[in-house]
Amino acid sequence: MTAPRLSALVVARNEEARLPGCLSALSFADEIVVVLDRTTDGSRAAAENAGARVLEGGWEREGDRRNAGIGFCGGDWILEIDADETVSPELAAEIRKVVATSTAARHSIPVDNHIGTHLVRYGWGASFGKSAYWGLFRKGTKEWGRERVHPRLTLTGEAGAPLEARLRHEVDRNLSETIRRLDRYSSARAADLREHGDPDPTSRYVRRFFSRFWKCYVARRGYREGGYGLVIAALAGLFPLVSHLKARYETGADAKG
Repeated sequence: MTAPRLSALVVARNEEARLPGCLSALSFADEIVVVLDRTTDGSRAAAENAGARVLEGGWEREGDRRNAGIGFCGGDWILEIDADETVSPELAAEIRKVVATSTAARHSIPVDNHIGTHLVRYGWGASFGKSAYWGLFRKGTKEWGRERVHPRLTLTGEAGAPLEARLRHEVDRNLSETIRRLDRYSSARAADLREHGDPDPTSRYVRRFFSRFWKCYVARRGYREGGYGLVIAALAGLFPLVSHLKARYETGADAKG
């Protein structure tokens, strides 16, 4: 019986500085696929130097470029990560074992998120970070939605046990980058709201600010991270509210400017 093949998929845009480190840790996969979205730097050379198959294009929507990458993969299983993430040898060994033995359709991977040199273990969620994600799956069992940011997932088949080894994620270089990310994400989300309609009143988003803040800071123990947890909880609460206000008071031309 032929052993299942594993594709490692990385979707990137102008990541020539971080791609070499990310891709060198994926040599355990049977193939590496890199999707380059509107790239203008040396990312293609970095990918080719790592022996990756490269798919280039221009996708406005996150889900579209991720689905294109999934379709381009030739493996039975797919490991999907980003250029700012690194697979440790321990995680690589566990992934190979799961691919060889699992009867499930997908497995979640726990994530260690770093802001600069600080490991932020608690408080992530509510569309502003991930503590785990469906990163290892059989081809044909995971499809991304067409939203511009945080696209929805359609998953089929049974979920397997979560992996134990953790993925390293360099989220932001510092808190200033984390705060600027709110502006980018909320502009993309506002475009989705303008396209599909936003029937909810502002008052509902104000209530969501407090519920999301509580969820991240208290329920998910963000308070254990000191000021980092406070900022993450505040931004998670602000994300839907700011997105709503941008959709209401800005036009698409305003957002691009």
